[in-house]
Amino acid sequence: MTGNMTQDIRVVEEQNTKRRASILGFNYTDTSTTEQKTLYKEILSNEEMYQLKAIPLVAGKSTITFGITTTTSQQTMTKLTNQFLDQRVSFSLISDSGFRDYMKLYDPPKKIVYQDIEITGYSNENLIDSVSGTLEKIKAADMLAYLTNQAHKLEASDIHVEHQRGFARVRFRIDGVLHPVAKLTPERSRMLTAAIASAANVSTSADDAQQGHITQRVTMADKSEVNVNLRVETVPAINGMDIVMRLFNMDAQNYTLDKLGLNNNERKVVDEIIQKPNGLVMAVGPTGSGKTTTLYSMLNTLNTDSVKIITIEDPVEYQFNGVTQIPVNTQSGNETHFANKLRAILRLDPDIVMVGEIRDNDTAKTSLQASLTGHLVLATFHAGSSSEALTRMVEIIGQNPLFTSAIRLIMAQRLVRRLDDATKIAYTPDEGLRMRLQAIIDSLPPNIEKPSLDNVQLYKEGSSEANPFGFTGQIAIREQMVMSDGLRQLLQKPPADLSSQMIEKTAIQSGMLTMLHNALFQLINGNTTVEEVFRVLG
Repeated sequence: MTGNMTQDIRVVEEQNTKRRASILGFNYTDTSTTEQKTLYKEILSNEEMYQLKAIPLVAGKSTITFGITTTTSQQTMTKLTNQFLDQRVSFSLISDSGFRDYMKLYDPPKKIVYQDIEITGYSNENLIDSVSGTLEKIKAADMLAYLTNQAHKLEASDIHVEHQRGFARVRFRIDGVLHPVAKLTPERSRMLTAAIASAANVSTSADDAQQGHITQRVTMADKSEVNVNLRVETVPAINGMDIVMRLFNMDAQNYTLDKLGLNNNERKVVDEIIQKPNGLVMAVGPTGSGKTTTLYSMLNTLNTDSVKIITIEDPVEYQFNGVTQIPVNTQSGNETHFANKLRAILRLDPDIVMVGEIRDNDTAKTSLQASLTGHLVLATFHAGSSSEALTRMVEIIGQNPLFTSAIRLIMAQRLVRRLDDATKIAYTPDEGLRMRLQAIIDSLPPNIEKPSLDNVQLYKEGSSEANPFGFTGQIAIREQMVMSDGLRQLLQKPPADLSSQMIEKTAIQSGMLTMLHNALFQLINGNTTVEEVFRVLG
């Protein structure tokens, strides 16, 4: 249908051009019917043809016929006649489309080659020059699609666009570490920023931080198609609007409990909650620690035809069939939106509710009330550890044994880079490091068998051409705090008399492994490095 319409438009254009030639007293050539176009590259340069709006249609030893358009000036025709005095010069009117078709043959568009980005070092000038060169050639929408596509291939979690003085830097966060991939000129960075802002429905001139979301399918210049699914965060900085785009993979198969890397004890705790879905479950950690992925994997497992699931999120990050997902905009500063929405959806009789994030006292109390009335409430919470999260919850809810009993699980986590088994290098820790490891071992719960450091080998990253960094993917280091008799007894104290240290000590006595304990076992098992643990846990 589109092809027929285009053909009809061209026919009308040729008819109009023929009519115009008759009025002006020129010959007319229908270039759309010329199957084999002969090129005469030695007569005029491409630059001259663009400038003069004239092309040689037919040329012999003694004659040249130039194709001209209605915008070709009389001075141009005089100039061409005087330039080729040894030949008889004539002119024939052609359509604007005909002129463009000829120029595509004389000056074919440069083929864009989208080279795959290969991260081979923490700072690679050749890579940056190559990617920057590609970004300088392509249109703005393709810049965004190309970067997104490459970030997906490299399994990056984020794309950062940061405006420096005189240029913009593009970096990918891969396995928790940022890698520079491009430098953009101010003009190019403005184009990319405008394309991102338009797609995410944010303003390039806003004075405040903004949030947006991009979901679109882009056809690149090489005809490949790219799915773009990004959460966009922007903030005005001194040199321009800085942007962080979080990548999402919409495949629900990636969100299963089997892919979370839970050990047997951790999986047992989660399975018990899934078998008896009630109470409050909180995933705790900073941005980028995998909290939402953990909760969605639980949610996906619980998502059956026999239960009603509703989520409240700012913004909705992943979309799943069978789940009612409600976006909440808290950019206005009204944090009570979450609590108000939560109260409203509880009237819809859900079995399971996910609250994107507990940000205020009202949402915390409403979540606990919902968990007391037979609902399973899943929520994320920003805190450094499970004990810190429980301390803050106690401050919010006060000395209330009913609320305390509603808390089923507080799971804190961090992500560290996993060592590549093919390149990792073993070493014997020095006495100072052994003493630090022994102190962690001595603090293990009484029911845990303590490992020996005799002849222990730790590992550091190696390097190879295939894997220059020595890491492959990430692993989660977790701690799971469940409500024990010891914790319940401790929480009878007034909130002012409690501290996170007291709560953590009691939880450890009840059998909880902290993130540091779990990191210790990952080190001994050769899964990560001491430096990674220090980088992530401090």
